[in-house]
Amino acid sequence: MSIQAELQATIQKMVQPGKGVLAADESHPTIAKRFKAVGVESTEALRQEYRSIIFSAPGLSEHISGVILFSETLEQDSLEGIPMPELLSRQGIVPGIKVDQGKGPLAHAPDEEVTFGLDGLEQRLADAKKLGARFAKWRCVFHISDTLPSELAVDANAETLARYAAICQSLGIVPIVEPEVLIDGAHTIERSAEVNEQVIRGVFEKLVLHRVALEHMILKPSMVTPGKESPNASPEQVAEATIRTFRRCVPAAVPGIFFLSGGQTPEEATRNLNAMNQHANLPWTLTFSYGRALQEPAQHAWKGDIANKEAAHAAMSKRSSLNGKAALGSYTPEMENEA
Repeated sequence: MSIQAELQATIQKMVQPGKGVLAADESHPTIAKRFKAVGVESTEALRQEYRSIIFSAPGLSEHISGVILFSETLEQDSLEGIPMPELLSRQGIVPGIKVDQGKGPLAHAPDEEVTFGLDGLEQRLADAKKLGARFAKWRCVFHISDTLPSELAVDANAETLARYAAICQSLGIVPIVEPEVLIDGAHTIERSAEVNEQVIRGVFEKLVLHRVALEHMILKPSMVTPGKESPNASPEQVAEATIRTFRRCVPAAVPGIFFLSGGQTPEEATRNLNAMNQHANLPWTLTFSYGRALQEPAQHAWKGDIANKEAAHAAMSKRSSLNGKAALGSYTPEMENEA
């Protein structure tokens, strides 16, 4: 199979109506924080147990087309002794891998950051592909204020995202490009729209420069929301602002926009996605790539105890189903209270 055919086959499996991606790629510090919230210590054995449970939730593949794995998980077996990527593949779910190596200060750009990990990326991707990964994810963050992000920060991170995406596609791996405009701050939804447009335009300029095939990538952006210190916007306001912004700067060739939840509650993330899918004649599939907003109920149900496996399965299945409905625009808030 040619590289182009390989990329197209992966895209077709990932971009399906009513399905999204589960982001289960939390680093050790992040998963430790999530586990602490439910009174669980983060050990390798408990991380293995938890992820085995959520990946084997009945009917998961009805609403989840792909799962982003952390490097540790990619190399682990499930509780039943099945390699985690194989556990997913057997259900028709595409395994993927987070490949960036975190972020740090950007020189000559106070209060801004750049993402690391381009060195050795080609070999890491090749190794991950041998283990079953068919797509990858790279996250860059953009701070927002009256003056940020700077042109330097947008340019540096967009360049990094484009180089990563080009390397992925050269190896037959679909890149998820994640430019996250952070929710921190007291900015308005109008300011968020301005910054999202600035960032997304900058990213696509670099993607085109690096000859990334837009048909064989997935965009994972923030929704256009006010800062978390500002009054909330309604789902309709978020949908209007997000779609208006993305119509201006996301090429129609991109097959799917898989939104990150970015600090929203599970219910908020679902309501906002549903409102966006009420809009007709959109050139892209709008769906989800949530981490905490998909997993939080399952973590609270599990609580570090294998005896709670079925409760965690039920919580994971329900949240996935609700977001699958939101990806079709058929979710209603009343569904939250249904068994």
